[in-house]
Amino acid sequence: MRLNISNTFNEELPSDSNTDNSRRQVFEAAHSYVIPRIPSKPQLIHTSEEMAYNLGITANDIYNQEFLDIFSGSKIHPKTKPYAMAYAGHQFGNWAGQLGDGRAINLFEVEHNTKRWALQLKGAGETPYSRQGDGLAVLRSSIREYLCSEAMHHLGVPTTRVLSVVLSGDDVLRDMLYDGNADYEKGAIVCRVAPSFIRFGNFELFAARKDHKNLKLLTDYTIRYFYPELGKPSKGTYIKFFQEVANKTLDMIIHWQRVGFVHGVMNTDNMSILGLTIDYGPYGWLEGFDFGWTPNTTDRQNKRYRYGNQPNIGLWNLLQLANALYPLVDDPEPFETILKNYQKDFEIKSLNMMRSKLGLLVEEENDMKLMADLEDCLLLSETDMTIFFRLLSNYKKGKPENGLDMIKEAFYKIDDIKDELLLEQWKGWFLAYDQRLQREALTDHQRQANMDLVNPKYVLRNYMAQLAIDNADKGNYKLIDELFELLKKPYDDQPNYQKWFAKRPEWARHKVGCSMLSCSS
Repeated sequence: MRLNISNTFNEELPSDSNTDNSRRQVFEAAHSYVIPRIPSKPQLIHTSEEMAYNLGITANDIYNQEFLDIFSGSKIHPKTKPYAMAYAGHQFGNWAGQLGDGRAINLFEVEHNTKRWALQLKGAGETPYSRQGDGLAVLRSSIREYLCSEAMHHLGVPTTRVLSVVLSGDDVLRDMLYDGNADYEKGAIVCRVAPSFIRFGNFELFAARKDHKNLKLLTDYTIRYFYPELGKPSKGTYIKFFQEVANKTLDMIIHWQRVGFVHGVMNTDNMSILGLTIDYGPYGWLEGFDFGWTPNTTDRQNKRYRYGNQPNIGLWNLLQLANALYPLVDDPEPFETILKNYQKDFEIKSLNMMRSKLGLLVEEENDMKLMADLEDCLLLSETDMTIFFRLLSNYKKGKPENGLDMIKEAFYKIDDIKDELLLEQWKGWFLAYDQRLQREALTDHQRQANMDLVNPKYVLRNYMAQLAIDNADKGNYKLIDELFELLKKPYDDQPNYQKWFAKRPEWARHKVGCSMLSCSS
C-alpha cells in the first residue's frame, strides 16, 4: 500500500514535550504524540472504496493485512507519529476548558491528486485528553458515524468522510443512556478522513490561556493550507479568514435544514473550521416535521440544539470564534459586522433554499408568507418531512384539489385528514401554491426534476441505522452494505430500495437508538 504521506499539522505546530500518555492539562502545544492501543482481534467489516480511491489506495490494498494493521491501530505507518489534538470548547453554552481528542488519534496526512487528507482513528485508545473516558468506541456508534458520514457527502452536505470500520475484538463498557445500567458492547474503530479536523475549539484553547503566540501560529497554519487564497497573514487576512469560516458554517447549516438533519451536539469543539459536519454522535433526521426536535437525550430539557435553533447556534459559536481571534486583530468592529451579516444572510439563503424545495425559480415578495403558511400546515399533524417534500414534486399545476391526496402518505395519522381545520388549511395552502406556480415558466416535468435534486428520497433514519447495528451485533453486515449503497444515490428513485422510502415504523417511535440518543451513541 503506497501512500503519499505529507504531514504538516504535527510537524509545523508545537508538540507537547511530555510524551507520557497520562490524562493532564497540556500547555503551549497544539497536540500530543500518542500510540494507538493494539486491538486483540481486529476484523474489517466495511470500507468506502470511493474514499480509498481519493487517498490513492487500490481495491487490492483494502484486503491486504497491511491495510487492516494500519487502520485498526495495530501498526504505525513507517515514518509517521500518531497524535491527539489539543482544543477547548463551550459545551451546551458553558465554557468547558481543555477538551482535546479524547478518543481520536490522528495517524498522518496524505496528499493525492492535489488534495490533502488527514486520517484519524476514532476509538483507538486513550490520550492525554481522555479525561474520565477510555478512548474506545463501540460498534453501534461506529456504524452510525460510518454510514452517516458518507450519506451526508452524497446528499451534498459538507462533511468529514470515513474510510473504514473495524471490529476491535475487545468488549467496551458503556452506560448507553447514562441511567446507571452499564453493559459491555463490541468495540470498534472508525477511520475518519477530512482535509483537516481543526475545530473552533483549537483557537479557543490558546485564546483562553492568552497564548497569543501559538494562536497566531495555528491561525497562520490554517490559512496557509486551507485558505491560501486569502494571502499572507495580516489583520486584514484574519478578518477575511473569519468571514470565510462564517460563510462556510452558514452554508453547512442551510444544508442541514434543507435535508432535515439535526446534529444534536453543536458544541464549539464540534464545529469544523472548514465548515464540515463533524462528530456524529446523537444526530438524527426529522421524522415528523418539528422545529423543536432534538435527538440528544442530554439536551431533552433545554433543547438548545433543536432543529429550529441550529442557525442561531451557528451564530453563537461564531461569536466564540470571533472572541478567540480578536487578539490577532484588536478591533471588534469587523467581527461584529460579519456576525450581523450572518443573520441577514441566513434569512436570504434560507428563503432561497425553501424556494428550491418548492420548485420556485422566480423571487417574489410574498414567498416568505407561503413558506410560513406551509410550516403551519406541516405542524397541524405529524408529517414526515422527507416524504412530504419528495411527494410534493409530483404536483401538477391547475389541480390544487388533488394536493392533499397526493401527499397523504406523509402523514403518520392518516385519519387526521378528516379534521376540518386541517383540511381547510391545507386546501388554502395548495391553492396559494398553485397560484404561485402559475407565475413560473417551468413545466411540471422541469419543476419536478429540479425539486428531486434538492429533496432527497432516502435519508439515514435512526431506525434504519439501528437495524444495521442489530444485525451487525449478530455478525451480519449485509444491511450495512445495503444502506451504504442506497445512500450513495439519495436523490434517485432506486425502485429496488423502495421499501426504505417509508415513514418510521411505529415500533421504532420510542425504541432505544431509533428516536433520541445519548452522547455515547
